[in-house]
Amino acid sequence: MFPGPLINCSTDDMIHVNVFNKMDEPLLFTWNGIQQRLNSWQDGVSGTNCPIQPGTNWTYVFQTKDQIGSFFYFPSINFQKAGGGFGPIRINNRIAINVPFPKPEAEFDLLIGDWYQESYKEIRSKMKKMQWAYFNPPDWMLMNGKVSLMNPNTTEHESFTVTKGKTYRFRISNVGTAWSFNFRIQNHRMVLVETEGSYTNKIKLDSLDVHVGQSYSVLVTADKNPADYYIVASPKLSHADANSSIYGVAVLHYDNSTTPPIGIPPKGLDPFNLQLSIDQAKDIRGCFVNSYHRNTRNILTYFSEINATFTYLRSKVMRSLAGIDGAPLYTVNNVSYLTPETPLKLADKFANGSGVYELDKFPVNASNVDAIRGVFVATGIHRGWIEIVLKNELEVIDSWHLDGFGFYTVGYGIGDWNPQLRSRYNLYDPVVRSTVQVYPGAWTAVYAYLDNPGMWNLRSQLLKNWHLGQELYVRVYDADPNPNKERPPPENLLLCDGCQSSNI
Repeated sequence: MFPGPLINCSTDDMIHVNVFNKMDEPLLFTWNGIQQRLNSWQDGVSGTNCPIQPGTNWTYVFQTKDQIGSFFYFPSINFQKAGGGFGPIRINNRIAINVPFPKPEAEFDLLIGDWYQESYKEIRSKMKKMQWAYFNPPDWMLMNGKVSLMNPNTTEHESFTVTKGKTYRFRISNVGTAWSFNFRIQNHRMVLVETEGSYTNKIKLDSLDVHVGQSYSVLVTADKNPADYYIVASPKLSHADANSSIYGVAVLHYDNSTTPPIGIPPKGLDPFNLQLSIDQAKDIRGCFVNSYHRNTRNILTYFSEINATFTYLRSKVMRSLAGIDGAPLYTVNNVSYLTPETPLKLADKFANGSGVYELDKFPVNASNVDAIRGVFVATGIHRGWIEIVLKNELEVIDSWHLDGFGFYTVGYGIGDWNPQLRSRYNLYDPVVRSTVQVYPGAWTAVYAYLDNPGMWNLRSQLLKNWHLGQELYVRVYDADPNPNKERPPPENLLLCDGCQSSNI
């Protein structure tokens, strides 16, 4: 299947996913936005899990604890996401919990992402070349694995059938590697209702920017004359026009329509006007009615009293090749993450990290003078608040994701951040999400409540950036062995080649 099969579950369900690795290299899956409450052993990234070896299988077991909403899964290592392997996750409300909008006629999963014609192995092998590491863009957009209606080389495109007068929920995810996109449906307005497990204020939109790794739910009412209408996703910061096969174009088909889409695909937000995108992002606010988010009442009532640990992270390109393995790299605070052979979580559990990483070796509020490679692990205070300001010094729209938690997205701004800008934060109804965009030459500020012990990945969702070092880990630790605070390793715990026993 391409995309992969839907995981359709409800709040607090236990999920069992048995992964058979029939590839010729190791494999891990991560569950983008699933918080893995008290159970980072199931997170499926290089810092928490040894990979599933070729010709073997392993079963993930995790709970969708206290969550609702739209998410997706994908391969997390070896640049494999560029070859597919992603699929949708829906977490539905328990029947006893009301949803803050009428039940739609049907729901559609729409996974949209950029795509390379070359295989992920070919692209991965070229990452040592500066042109590929920093510049070469993808070739086009796919919608649920299908190319654009406008592409002359295919007869297959995505289509969704609707009935006049009915309302439908579209769960839209950006599963791509590099491009943010603007999404719209010809002649139809959308009502935004959810993003990555957080209900939002209901705002009507003609188009919506979706950044790499993000998911949204919108309601669309089939209230036009029965016909076919264009569904469009176009890359941001791109000069491609509406007839370009770079666009992702699908069809909204009324069930009694005999009329194909008319005209050209509609225009969205100006792809180069980032202020319009920022303004739209600021308009997306949290709706905490029937919210599953932990500490929502706390944050709304006591936000002004929070004494948060401050973190300032700056994303950079390391263009100098000298002395750093002869390869271009991406950095956070001038550190490019170096993946150790032993996952951090195993080292933490069985050897107190000894020989694998040194906690707080690198600064989180300042950059190293010289760019280096290293195992970047920072302290997160259990049951403490953290304020993270993400500064993007790249020339593209970046997006950042923190496993294990949701971000309270409190501020966006152009230029450098300073403490006085806190007065502009939205501390009343910030939206909660797991992936947040950071515009070029700009900053984004988020809060997170670190009530989930574990070793948690903080990363760029842009695949090249992540693959070439733009990540770190946050260690949230509680010494109490009580399994109600953190679960013990699973019985089927995988050990790596260098980890032949529980003593690492």
